[in-house]
Amino acid sequence: QVQLVESGGGLVQAGGSLRLSCAASITTIELNVMGWFRQAPGKQRELVARINSGGDTNYANSVKGRFTISRDNAKRTVYLQMNNLKPEDTAVYYCNSLIRARTWGQGTQVTVSS
Repeated sequence: QVQLVESGGGLVQAGGSLRLSCAASITTIELNVMGWFRQAPGKQRELVARINSGGDTNYANSVKGRFTISRDNAKRTVYLQMNNLKPEDTAVYYCNSLIRARTWGQGTQVTVSS
């Protein structure tokens, strides 16, 4: 069974925007703290944004001011609005619980051209 389904990626020029969605079929407790991760070729997976049930957010310095994480608890969905994209944002983006990691989804590819 697939518990985390990412979508919304694509090809965009530098300076463009994308909105990623994460449909999370996980427990309410596990949904309390969610994160968006990304992994570029040859690089470690890194946490770029997190959000708790109260709406408190944190961002990696590399995306601060450009990305916004949000959530819709009724839809059990977490979003990542990405603005002013840069080529270095190119990666596969994943979501997961920061309470208890679930099996990783397939992710969604984001490619930013210069």
